[in-house]
Amino acid sequence: MAGGRLSRRSLLAGTAAGAAASGPAAHAAGPRPNILWLVSEDNNPYVGAYGDRLAHTPTIDRLAAGGVRFANAFSTAPVCAPSRFALITGAYPETCAPAQHMRAVARLPASWRATPQVLRDAGYFCTNNAKTDYNCDLDPAAIWDEHGGQAHWRARPPGKPFFSVFNFGATHESQVFRPTPGRVKPQDVRVPGHLPDTPEVRQDIASYYNLMERMDGELARRLAELAADGLAEDTIVFYFADNGGVLPRSKRYCHDAGLRVPLVVLAPPKWAHLLPAAPGGTVERAVSLIDLPPTVLALAGATPPPQMQGAALFGTRAPAAGRHAFGMRGRMDEVYDLVRTVTDGRWRYIRNYMPHLAAGRHGAYEWQSAAYRSLETEHLAGRLTPAARRFFEPRPYEELYDLRADPDELENLAASPRAAGVLARLRRALDAHMLAIHDNGFIPEGSSLEGFAESRAPGAYPLARIMALAATAAQRDAKNLPALRRGLADDNEVIRYWSALGIAMLAPAAAGGARAEAEARSRIEPSPQVRVALAAAIGASAPGTAAMALARLLDEAPAPRVRLQALNALEDLGQGAAPALPAVRRALAAGGDEYIRSAARRLELRLTGRYRPDSLIFGG
Repeated sequence: MAGGRLSRRSLLAGTAAGAAASGPAAHAAGPRPNILWLVSEDNNPYVGAYGDRLAHTPTIDRLAAGGVRFANAFSTAPVCAPSRFALITGAYPETCAPAQHMRAVARLPASWRATPQVLRDAGYFCTNNAKTDYNCDLDPAAIWDEHGGQAHWRARPPGKPFFSVFNFGATHESQVFRPTPGRVKPQDVRVPGHLPDTPEVRQDIASYYNLMERMDGELARRLAELAADGLAEDTIVFYFADNGGVLPRSKRYCHDAGLRVPLVVLAPPKWAHLLPAAPGGTVERAVSLIDLPPTVLALAGATPPPQMQGAALFGTRAPAAGRHAFGMRGRMDEVYDLVRTVTDGRWRYIRNYMPHLAAGRHGAYEWQSAAYRSLETEHLAGRLTPAARRFFEPRPYEELYDLRADPDELENLAASPRAAGVLARLRRALDAHMLAIHDNGFIPEGSSLEGFAESRAPGAYPLARIMALAATAAQRDAKNLPALRRGLADDNEVIRYWSALGIAMLAPAAAGGARAEAEARSRIEPSPQVRVALAAAIGASAPGTAAMALARLLDEAPAPRVRLQALNALEDLGQGAAPALPAVRRALAAGGDEYIRSAARRLELRLTGRYRPDSLIFGG
């Protein structure tokens, strides 16, 4: 089926054979295209057009047959809220802390203009149906003409072009928390090499394929409305996912499965010349969802506001080949981490700034999945393969994977001589990117330094120096101890924070004297976030002292995120956190913040010996 041989109306109507649609007559075509975003939640390209033989996605396949498929498209973050911050602002979430964390409220500079605001100024009618989750202080009612479950292009005034967004939750992570029967059976699926081959894992994979088919049908019904309204010849359609998939080590993680998404664009003949390939074609270069806001503005003839950091994929001169796509991990729900990554589509480089922590620490929401519970059950029983067991072990500072030869990312080539050139190139690309966007990720959450303007005040956040210190800390080398000790007395809060974390990451035998110094510093440290890090530095040699210091913060700190940081540090102490159990129970009894509840409930179960992989923690 050659996409160029189908009429636009036939192509869209064919995606929903028999689907009923009704609506007003088509408005007169304007000089600019309508733009339709169809956004599915939490999915990798489990799509026939991407070569997946198990997938049944006829709607997306038809879009790709008549449009352009981006073979290497990536979200900016492996979870929805930071990713959607990038879509609504055109800026990376880590450029405006705390937007890089899951569920935060970043303060946007007054000069920033959201994507639909710029389009409205350009004469577009803009609707969003229905998810927002923008991770910042934007008011949806102020930036959209219509938003909510009934928002639709059909409400636009006559003659106005529209930009309409429809979000589809059929593939959301929560839908895998119960089996979904369908065409794909557990025995049909391939289990990735980093997961155990258990019935639970197989069922979650099969369920996900069946959910993808369900979502594909929902896309079809929306496209049938477009065709029925006579708008197919005037509308450019984008289909993409907000972030990667939902299996263990996917959503929330900086591996390929957490960031790789489908992206397909279909344009009618009058606009097809704007696309970067002929109908049915493929773009191989790495692209990012950060590029979508400037792309739609280019199509509308609007100028991107200065805060936008992507590049138009088409509509203007296409970017050069060989681009990189960047991703990040910050706090994911109640669990803190700091990871940065870059890919060119062929290779993925990952940098872990907290490598002493296992990636696979329990997250209350994701552990509702049977696959996660099965993975941990197999781990505790000692039945995991070495590749799967790595999820629960400390990580290296750097990881490098050949995605073509090793799509499951099992063999870390960061120390391989044959990959040294690639490693150096991607290191440089990531460093340059972090500096260019003024990455706020090293600022402890809740600090007064958070924010686009605050972090840019002269001397407030010397990023190059902080990046070098954080790299020194994360390499966990005892020879760096003198530099870390000096940093404990620095005037800058972030320098003190990462110096303390660096001492916490060292083996106890390597940093005994420094831990005593950290204890002394904790008595005069004004920043509660730094006091959490100092307690972590004390913990390996004096867990009781550290536990009581963290218990005081848990009881007394007014900021919820400081209390959450204290709970994270207590959990890292293991049974050494036992003296803090009364404070943990008080935090649990207080209710309030959902992340504090989840972290406190899990820690209370662990300290009392009652924790199991299937323990009810989220909402329990």
